[in-house]
Amino acid sequence: MSAKTLGKRSQRQVELRLGCSAVLFDTAREKILLTRRADNGLWCLPGGMIEAGESVSEGCTREVLEETGLEVRVTRLTGVYSDPHHLITYPDGNRVHVVVLNFEVEHLGGVPGLSAETTEITWFPIKEAMDLPLFHNHSEHIRDALARDSAVSIK
Repeated sequence: MSAKTLGKRSQRQVELRLGCSAVLFDTAREKILLTRRADNGLWCLPGGMIEAGESVSEGCTREVLEETGLEVRVTRLTGVYSDPHHLITYPDGNRVHVVVLNFEVEHLGGVPGLSAETTEITWFPIKEAMDLPLFHNHSEHIRDALARDSAVSIK
């Protein structure tokens, strides 16, 4: 990277954060669990920000539990998404570049329940889920998780 490019990037008022998303299939791998976000009404995979002091696996399982009431275990990393042009701008004007780790998870227990962040939790047939208005690039996260035998997608 040239010093000129680095200078342009460092001038942006952008914070870097580490996030995660979780893909939970039913046992037949025909349906996927999605939540509807309370803030914008879009469907999404459960997930959120990794907190300091926790591993990425711990952060992912915590986020799924907080948003759905379900206990899960991370089984594999399916994708890493880090497009620096894909920024989130919050209502207060803060801009964030989130590097997202997408994990496939398995259900261990718990009963689905709503949280302050979710207004609905639903199992969707995969094809139907892909046709929904999904948050950011979650359709890509689902596609990458469906590719069981491929290497981790890095985008």
